[in-house]
Amino acid sequence: MVVFMADSPSKTDAENVPSLPRPETGGRGRGRASTRLTVDDWIDAAFELIVREGVAAVRSARLCETLGVTKGSFYWHFSDISQLIEATAERWCAAQNDVVRGLDKIDSMPVAERLERMASILVERTWVVEVAVREWARTNEKVAASVRALDRRIFKIIYDALRELGFDTQQARIRAGALTFAGIGFVHGRDSLPTPTAAELRAMFTLFTQTQAPSTSPQPDST
Repeated sequence: MVVFMADSPSKTDAENVPSLPRPETGGRGRGRASTRLTVDDWIDAAFELIVREGVAAVRSARLCETLGVTKGSFYWHFSDISQLIEATAERWCAAQNDVVRGLDKIDSMPVAERLERMASILVERTWVVEVAVREWARTNEKVAASVRALDRRIFKIIYDALRELGFDTQQARIRAGALTFAGIGFVHGRDSLPTPTAAELRAMFTLFTQTQAPSTSPQPDST
């Protein structure tokens, strides 16, 4: 699960691409209105293109056209496009490492609040970024390692919460795995399957984390 948030699961169009946090300020800084582009401006533009069209679309000519500059501006900062892609991957991984560390705060929450927070993460993700980053991870080991680390951290948080609720190790592992895989599946199946609502996603989370089976009304006697 890649945890860049949108307002709701329906926000899937590529116009809602979040910016990668900048190391210096945690934001965009001066941005593209500046008279001279910075390394961060190029990384922002590359990441937005990766999200919209995939890493294969990242070409110096395309970026120069987008940013309204000549190739000389690009080569002032980077020797080739591979160097820019690696710089973008490094920034993405740094941002994801911050997310992983930030999840440590969830461990101190009461178990019910912890599970609710994890359900909210599933609901609030920016789907278009999820798809793009997981596809990018197929060809970039740095990105792949970052995605794996976050998936495993989320799995562990859910697993530990289920153990605290009283599930044995096998049941906790099965249920935590099912929820984590479901989150990944929502990313890749959203175009071919009905998109679940926020209420449906939370109901699914409750189904896997409740300690007792839901009660059913007694069936009328047919005799």
